[in-house]
Amino acid sequence: MTTRIYQLFLAFCLSTTFFSCKKEDNPVTVQPLTSTTVKDIAADPTSMTSATGQQPVVATGKFTLFSFKDSKQVANSDSATNKWDIGFRGTTIIVNGGPIRTGQGGAYIYTGTFDNLITVPTSATFAQDQTSTQLAIMTGSGKGWYNYDQTTNIISSIPGKVFIIRTGDGKYAKMEILSYYQGAPATPGATSVARYYTLRYLYQPDGSQTLK
Repeated sequence: MTTRIYQLFLAFCLSTTFFSCKKEDNPVTVQPLTSTTVKDIAADPTSMTSATGQQPVVATGKFTLFSFKDSKQVANSDSATNKWDIGFRGTTIIVNGGPIRTGQGGAYIYTGTFDNLITVPTSATFAQDQTSTQLAIMTGSGKGWYNYDQTTNIISSIPGKVFIIRTGDGKYAKMEILSYYQGAPATPGATSVARYYTLRYLYQPDGSQTLK
């Protein structure tokens, strides 16, 4: 009987060691997140032409709403939901958070580079849209995301500004604005069509503040 018990005990130990080794030999790996570039998000453009090509289409006054999670435009009929994260109309950018919004969103402007921003800084405070004029991302040349050159009439992103966006459902993304012109020309000129955003962003789906 003693020999039988010893054999069973030895078999148990060997099987435990085997499964422990198998578990260690196959560790769970976390795949790094990848950034996404979205081109030509129309921000209520005024330079488009109608189907006949004769009459210009006037601006609608509506924001183009965008979801980082789904990487697509959200219908304005869903503006009172948390389905969208950020909106564009001309040079004005809104976030889905604050007393005039439905979502949990906000914005923090980080000074540095997109690639070096790997987590939400512990000191970050997220601004929200308080009124239609008091916005999380300020408007005006040199105040929020862009500079305006009065000589060339060209709008360009302020270098070294990366936006951390808290999304409508409370998650996080980092974003940089690459261009304000259709086709994202390297050197916009007098004939470049404005009000078309090209963005690079990285969305964190697990709700953590890690942005890499």
